[in-house]
Amino acid sequence: MPVQTQGTDTAGESGVRKAETSSDPRGTRGAKTSRGRRAAAPYLLLLPALVATLILLGWPLVKNGMLSFQNLNARQLIQHLTEWNGVDNYQEVLGSSEFWAVVQRTVYFTAVNVVLIMVLGTLIGLLLARLGRRMRLLLMLGLVLAWAMPVIAATTVYQWLFAQRFGVVNWTLDKLGWHSMADHNWLGTQFSAFSVITLLIVWQSVPFVAINLYAATTTISKELYEAASLDGAGAWKSFTSVTFPFLRPFLYATTFLEVIWVFKAFPQIFAVTEGGPDRLTETLPIYAFVEGVGNQHFGMGAAISFLTILVLIVITSYYLRAVIKQEEDEL
Repeated sequence: MPVQTQGTDTAGESGVRKAETSSDPRGTRGAKTSRGRRAAAPYLLLLPALVATLILLGWPLVKNGMLSFQNLNARQLIQHLTEWNGVDNYQEVLGSSEFWAVVQRTVYFTAVNVVLIMVLGTLIGLLLARLGRRMRLLLMLGLVLAWAMPVIAATTVYQWLFAQRFGVVNWTLDKLGWHSMADHNWLGTQFSAFSVITLLIVWQSVPFVAINLYAATTTISKELYEAASLDGAGAWKSFTSVTFPFLRPFLYATTFLEVIWVFKAFPQIFAVTEGGPDRLTETLPIYAFVEGVGNQHFGMGAAISFLTILVLIVITSYYLRAVIKQEEDEL
């Protein structure tokens, strides 16, 4: 009996082990399948956005690139003709001194606006962090209203403010004693026209920077400021040693977004000056529109717009490379 019982137990254990062994591959395959599904889930969630991006942005970009190699004027458009001219549009654009003047103007315009936006937005954001609840709420309400105003509506307001004959700015300056400004044409020169446009763009962009920077400051632990004060750090030292290191990634990302937004600004400039006076306030988006739609040389306009994208890519890649290099040096 003992021997028989022992043999039976051994056989049962062997059967159990065989069953476990035979079931292990299925469990392993099931675990791998489950892990594969979990790994693929983020990509499946991103798939609708990727498809929408390819349809709404990728296809128009491809069509614009094809159009830039065509000679498409009013005649070809009416007769539905397709005349390929190779790289003639690009040669004509790149060989024009006017194009390079517009590129230089656009880069300077973008740099001035971005610097003003980031400096003023940072200062207002830090001010929000120090104000009391009521004053903070009042200031944030004003920022949100300025930010939420549609671009064309805000542009119309600024046209009214700086109008030559009935503008509020000229009337105010006249009442303050500057009588020569009573009939001043703010859009008559390149500098004054760009000043009005810059004021408009900065006014529209500062709320985004200020509100987001204030939100970033709320994530900084108060214990760090207490430790800095115990070490004898003043307001400026606390900012450079505590606040700025935490806000640096935010400032990098926001500057990147503002460069793109200002560089491609179109409605503010076109609605205020239409590129005038004497096409001296044309930036690359305005230049592409005037040459393409205004002069009905659509292939030329497509080439300019494609080159505009390339210039923007070069600027942003240079900026991102500088940011990445600085972060690597800090590590």
